Amino acid sequence: MTATEHRAADDPAATDTTGTAMTGSGVTGGTRRRVARVLIILGSLSAVTPLTVDMYLPAMPQIADSLGTGAPQVQLTLSAFIVGLAIGHLVAGPLGDTYGRRRPLLIGLVAYIGVSTACAFAPSIWPLTGLRLLQALGVATALVLSRAVVRDLYSGPRLARTFSTLMLVSGLAPILAPVIGAQLLRFTDWRGIFLTFTVFGGLLLAATALGLPETLPPQRRRPASVRRTLGTYRMLVGDRMFMGYALAAGLACAVMFAYIGGSSFVLQEHFGLSPQEFSAVFGGNAVGIVLVAQVNGRLVGRVPARRLMAVGLVTIAVADLALVGAALADLGLAAILVPLVVSVAAIGLVLPNGAALAMADHADHAGTASALLGMLQFVAGGVAAPLVGLGGHASPVSMGVVMAGSSLLALLVFGVLTRRRRPDRVREADEAEAALPSF
Repeated sequence: MTATEHRAADDPAATDTTGTAMTGSGVTGGTRRRVARVLIILGSLSAVTPLTVDMYLPAMPQIADSLGTGAPQVQLTLSAFIVGLAIGHLVAGPLGDTYGRRRPLLIGLVAYIGVSTACAFAPSIWPLTGLRLLQALGVATALVLSRAVVRDLYSGPRLARTFSTLMLVSGLAPILAPVIGAQLLRFTDWRGIFLTFTVFGGLLLAATALGLPETLPPQRRRPASVRRTLGTYRMLVGDRMFMGYALAAGLACAVMFAYIGGSSFVLQEHFGLSPQEFSAVFGGNAVGIVLVAQVNGRLVGRVPARRLMAVGLVTIAVADLALVGAALADLGLAAILVPLVVSVAAIGLVLPNGAALAMADHADHAGTASALLGMLQFVAGGVAAPLVGLGGHASPVSMGVVMAGSSLLALLVFGVLTRRRRPDRVREADEAEAALPSF
């Protein structure tokens, strides 16, 4: 492979929309605008999940009242969504490796639009719970395959930098979503929020159809085979390094989903914040994770990605233990918010590096690797979210204990399974970094 082809494989700025390598003179301002457009679309695709989770959080108490049910039952709609994401990951990844990225993406977005509309007309909590699971199946294709597209285009430390860049785009979703949800509640009810998902899905469907090229050429696709797919999953599960990074990132997601599932009730019912005040606090925490992810993007390549991930995991664990202490001592809202901000922000060091390190050796089946990575994250999150409610749905102690337990387990898994990096991985990362242009 020529140097130009290597550049084309690792840098979409050197590739046109059909994947053809371009010469240096062809990398024009128009090409860079196309690259920026693709990154924005990918960031928006990865933002579908936090948008669909976070926008309805301020409406959770209203959903309970409207449908005549309790907070634990409403929290099950979040758990069902996370379970649906886990199942959808296992299906979407192999489909993406077999049929390319675009076709499954478009089908998943169409499904998301239809189910979001049905959610808006759910007559009771149990149909809504089932529909949320189906809604997540459509969301999973967007999350899995946007990550696979990034792996198609990048390798080495550049991969971690690009995941950090995407978090700048996708990170706007948790900042804006609860604010938008809270403002929508001024003019409509929770059903209007689900109709907003329908509109967003339609816009994203149009953007994907018109602006996202296929990044997996036919010669790199894998024939459809249940045996082959199961064999790939078995190989990934047997890869100690992959599982170490994937499980540690998954348990960091459990911290985040424990926070997501509990914070609406803790901050509004226990501490008496209004939906608008809650959305401001929630958005502020999301700003933290975006800023830390951008710092991570600047540091990776200078500081080993594994070291950055380790710093993030230690920070999360310390902050979560401080949260438990503040809750047990009943020190008040400010003492709860400080460790919450630190814990959530540090996730910006864990997720992009965890994804890049886990997928580093799996370019030939990036869709399946992305699927298993995401499935582990959302299974962990799906377990953590309802556990918060077991100790009292508005209890800061319960939320803190689940967050702390998840973060300590993440540190343990990370330390045991990833304690040594293979020499070939170090060498390949160094060679890839030397060959990559600046972003």
